[in-house]
Amino acid sequence: MKTLGRMLALIMVASLVMSCSPKTSVNSSPDIAIKGRIGMTCMDLTNPFFKLISDVMTEEAAKYGYEVISTDGNNDPAVQNNQINEFIAQKYDAIFLNPADANAAGDAVKRAHEAGIPLFTFDAQIADEAAKDLVISHIGSDNYQGGRIAAESMVAAVGNDGDIAIVAHPDAVSCILRVKGFKDYLEENGSNLNIVTELPGGANRDHSYNTATDILQAHPDIIGVFAINDPSALGCYAAIVKAGKEKDIAIIGFDASPAGKRAVFEKKLFDTPQQFPRRMAIGTVKAFMAYLEGEKIDKVTFIPCEPYRYETAEADEARVKDQW
Repeated sequence: MKTLGRMLALIMVASLVMSCSPKTSVNSSPDIAIKGRIGMTCMDLTNPFFKLISDVMTEEAAKYGYEVISTDGNNDPAVQNNQINEFIAQKYDAIFLNPADANAAGDAVKRAHEAGIPLFTFDAQIADEAAKDLVISHIGSDNYQGGRIAAESMVAAVGNDGDIAIVAHPDAVSCILRVKGFKDYLEENGSNLNIVTELPGGANRDHSYNTATDILQAHPDIIGVFAINDPSALGCYAAIVKAGKEKDIAIIGFDASPAGKRAVFEKKLFDTPQQFPRRMAIGTVKAFMAYLEGEKIDKVTFIPCEPYRYETAEADEARVKDQW
């Protein structure tokens, strides 16, 4: 009984010590107290690309004693504006924004500025020029250059003649730039590939599956599809398989996500120009830290994309480990 009493006493003491300890971030050192909070909102947190960015931002910010609260904009600018309003009301120390709608996010950026909260964008920029000037720093892929890589791969996959389609996402500046780069490359290089249609795919599998199904019904003779990200590309692939045309139509995705890498290795996609979301996430956190120190920060930083075809996938250890 005495032994049991001692054990209970020890447990009570330990509980009191834990309850009185300073609050720490889940991913930070136990010795680092929380200095503040960063609100992060992205267009689609169910997309593995943004989930990874969220995880890396959380881990990186914790090193400096900051907690990242990540929210899903659900591809809805109204939802995202409400999230930013909540960050402002709660007086967060910074906001990391990937806009669901490049134009609609402008007002929220202005409100954050008026509240004295520094705002940083990642992956996709704000379209509103007045709001863009209020963004402390943007870091993202060179999406225009990545679109040119996609076009070069399309020509390599199908040749220079025939009908092709684009499954787009016109709400995001990043995706608009990919499509522009794709088209410019074809025009500048005298390609005879004919873009018969360009339709939105919602940047996700289900919507893109439906879009690709409609495209195949209206244009059954297409020989290629450029989809603006891997979820879209894989949705298109499913529609193409259902139509029995997987041997007739080449698909170019974008991201080099784990699923996209597997699809290239399995020859479902011809290429998925590679982005580097870890660099994006770490760079955004470091930009905030530099801002706090009063250092000079580059207003815009673009990370070049790289081709990711079968030859790359074959030798990629990250693909084997199912990693970005």
